[in-house]
Formats: sequence, C-alpha cells, structure tokens
Amino acid sequence: MGFTLRMAVGVMGNAASLLLYAAPILTIKRVIKKKNTEEFSCVPYILALFNCFLYTWYGLPVVSNGWENFPLVTINGLGILMECTFIVIYFWFASSKGKKLVALVALPVIIAIFTTTFVSTFALHSHRQRKVFVGSVGLVASVVMYGSPLVVVKRVIKTKSVEYMPFYLSLFSFLASSLWMAYGLLSHDLFLACPNLLGSPLGIFQLILYCIYRKKGIIEEPSKMDIETNGVEHKPLTMINGTNGKI
Repeated sequence: MGFTLRMAVGVMGNAASLLLYAAPILTIKRVIKKKNTEEFSCVPYILALFNCFLYTWYGLPVVSNGWENFPLVTINGLGILMECTFIVIYFWFASSKGKKLVALVALPVIIAIFTTTFVSTFALHSHRQRKVFVGSVGLVASVVMYGSPLVVVKRVIKTKSVEYMPFYLSLFSFLASSLWMAYGLLSHDLFLACPNLLGSPLGIFQLILYCIYRKKGIIEEPSKMDIETNGVEHKPLTMINGTNGKI
C-alpha cells in the first residue's frame, strides 16, 4: 500500500512538473516571434537545467538503490531536454550582452555538473554516501532555483502588476513542489522533501500576490535591465529553474 501510494504521488508529481517545465514555451514563442529576448532572463532556464540534471542523477542506480526513485529520472530527464532547448533558442536571439550573460551563468553550472558526477562516481563508494553528496548539492541548487522568483516578487509589489509573474507558472510551481514534498516524505528521503518545503510556501505566496494585483494595471514601464521574469507573456487570468524542479 505504501509503495503504491508513493508511486501514485510520483506520477502526479511528474504531471505537475511537466506542466511547470512546459510553461516557458509561451515565453520562447514570444522570443521567436519578436526575434528579441526583451526583459526575459536566461537564469531560470539554466538553474532549472542544473536542478533537473542533479535529480536525474540522484534517481539513477549509480546513486539510488536500484530504481527506487524512477519517477525522478523520467520527468527530470525530460526536463533536461526541454531546458536545453529553451537555452539554445534564448542564446540564438539574445544580444551580444545577453549571450555573454548566458555563458557567464552556464559555465559554473557546467563545472558543477561535471564535478558532482565525477566525485559521486569515483570518490564515493556506497549508495548512502552518494545520496548524501548529490542530495546536498541538489538541496542547494533547489533553494537557489526556488529563491530566484523573489526578484519577480519585488517587482510585482513595486509596479503592482503581475505581467512578469503569470498565474499558471505560480500554480504549477506550487503543485509540483507540494507533490514532490509528499513523495519525499513517503519515501523517508529528506533530500527530496526539504527543497520543496521552501518551494511550496513560495508558490502559495506568489498565488496570493497574483490574486491581490491581477486586476491592477502597470504603473510604470519595466526598466531595460535583465530581470528574472520566470514567466510568459501576460494575458488576463493567465507558471523552469528549478525543483525539485521537477521538483
């Protein structure tokens, strides 16, 4: 019964995470249409890619015991493909300054990915040690990813507009975080549950802000600076980096 419930929650977590990862498609569509990245930032996509890789690696038998965390592998593996696609498209249409920013943010992430893979494969020799190491790195990555929308929250409060914090992005983030937190608790795995203890309340906070400001117009035009939008083109009554991103 316990295993069945855990897998059911994992399947629902996969569905919510898929919606979360797919949310930037509208943003990318807008970028392609205008051939310009505008105010949107590449940071959430790169952070989400890092998060997806870490939890894909965490769920593989190299780190976990067998396929006990198979749901992690499926959704985060798909997340890697989606985030890589978003990053490539963003890079293609970004300005010279934007391309430099992508490289500047992506380089340490790539180094961290290779370092984590190498250390967990060759320096650690038990599943427990590997789960502690990869899980700890994933915990830090998830906190950073879930903390990035705070830039948007500040802007929403300042402008009293939810243009750069769409409803569905916040909703799917809350659902995915809550389901993966439940999955982690059912699995007795704090490395899966803890990051979402932050993501779930943050998702609720964003939904509350959306309800407060959704009917109010934009007070001032967004400044021409690279901000974390975490979102898509705003439409009335309209949720990457990331989990566990996923999660």
